[in-house]
Amino acid sequence: MERDLIINSSPTDVEIAFLEDNKLVELHKQKTNSNFSVGDIYLGKIRKTMPGLNAAFVDLGHRKDAFLHYTDIGPQINSLKKYTLQCLNKEHKSAFLDNFLLEPDNSKNGKIDQVFHKGMPVLVQILKEPISTKGPRLSCEITIPGRNMVLVPFSDTVAVSKKIADAEERKRLKVLVESIKPKKFGVIIRTAAEGKKVADLHGEIKELSEKWEEVYRELISSKNPHRLLSEIDKTSSLLRDLLNDNFNKIIVNDKDTYQSLKDFLKNIAPEKANIIKHYSGTKPIFDEYGVLKQLKASFGKTSTMSSGAYIVIEHAEAMHVIDVNSGPKMQNMSQEDAAIRVNVEAAQEIARQLRLRDIGGLIVIDFIDMRNGDNKLDLFNKMKEFMKADRAQHTILPLSKFGLMQITRQRVKPAMKIDTREVCAACKGTGMSESSFLVSDDVVRDFNFIMRTRPDSKIRIEVNPLVHAYMTKGFKSIQMKLSWKNRKWIKISPNMDYHLFEYKFFDTHNDEIRLD
Repeated sequence: MERDLIINSSPTDVEIAFLEDNKLVELHKQKTNSNFSVGDIYLGKIRKTMPGLNAAFVDLGHRKDAFLHYTDIGPQINSLKKYTLQCLNKEHKSAFLDNFLLEPDNSKNGKIDQVFHKGMPVLVQILKEPISTKGPRLSCEITIPGRNMVLVPFSDTVAVSKKIADAEERKRLKVLVESIKPKKFGVIIRTAAEGKKVADLHGEIKELSEKWEEVYRELISSKNPHRLLSEIDKTSSLLRDLLNDNFNKIIVNDKDTYQSLKDFLKNIAPEKANIIKHYSGTKPIFDEYGVLKQLKASFGKTSTMSSGAYIVIEHAEAMHVIDVNSGPKMQNMSQEDAAIRVNVEAAQEIARQLRLRDIGGLIVIDFIDMRNGDNKLDLFNKMKEFMKADRAQHTILPLSKFGLMQITRQRVKPAMKIDTREVCAACKGTGMSESSFLVSDDVVRDFNFIMRTRPDSKIRIEVNPLVHAYMTKGFKSIQMKLSWKNRKWIKISPNMDYHLFEYKFFDTHNDEIRLD
């Protein structure tokens, strides 16, 4: 599978389109002035605890308070609190934990007011961006991610990704990382680390340790809530998490972004540095690579598939609801065969839409009814297969007896919404247009005006095909009358792209004659 990243950078935001086999599967947007980014580490201050919610609201130095639930504080919260207070009081003289005594793990079933009180400083990390009226969601389980590993302070555990299947490789990586990691730091070994040499892993451990040192330096020099460590920008974090051997090209339209990404690639994957290209064409980059057309086709209430079947996506307050419809092209097969074929095709499109729109929470899908139990199981397995490429955590339940499939998908940021509708060129958004009987009169009137100002010109008129038929058909057509009056043939051409009331005039050089 070929994977491409098309990056559209502007002064105000960056848009990143992720394509698999030239099909748009993810779209990411990041404003350059965004306050919160998932992965940022903050020194916060407890604004208030809410025992009823078993949660706390945390001041991060911005207008909107953040939300910290008890389940997100982690078992090492006692060690984190102790370390934070010691650093703020200048009692801890090093970023590292060699001489730091870890505290016992926190209870999973405790109460928030047993851990925090109003005004207490706390080290937190953004878990989810603000969604609707809610502030960002926080976690006290601090992690510092890299391409091959994730560094976890106040832990001593080395975990290996389950996607690394080879037992010998898992053992090699675990022994290797245990020998090079800092004391009292845990490490999660990611899938990308498979086959990596000692030097590569040692170099990344050093980089991640330097980031923790940056957190320490910021922490000891501040008493007020503020950001201690910012996650790398969205584009670089995507490259870090997604880049693999299947990547074909990365194309950027901004020279500065291109150079910074090239430098970043040289650090994390030098062998891939040559796949990044700078786009300097005259057309917008999303137009050139077909992204805009796919956006227009993919967003909206209805998404139609190649067979003619279509899905309807509706958003309710508590969930997203998706309805699958067969369309007219399944007439030459049995009802059961048609149902399974449409449902499998729809499942693939739904998996793509969930990633593309970044739909989270509860999703309920109403598939076409099937009677065969094997077909139902096959659809369930197909949906799990289609969702494998989705990096968001998700759970898929088999079809219920009512033919409904339920999916829960991790919600990290608001769902992507793009309005593909355009203001009607004929009515200008009013819902009312001029009488269709008058359009030919308007054409004749404007044509006569042009002929008075340039009587010797050879004029060509372009109109909507329906207007073209009305003006050219018959012996005493409007075209014949205009030609007879001006003693020369007046050419009238149809244009499929014009709406009913649109028309234009062109001279012999095919340049448009504008009347405004």
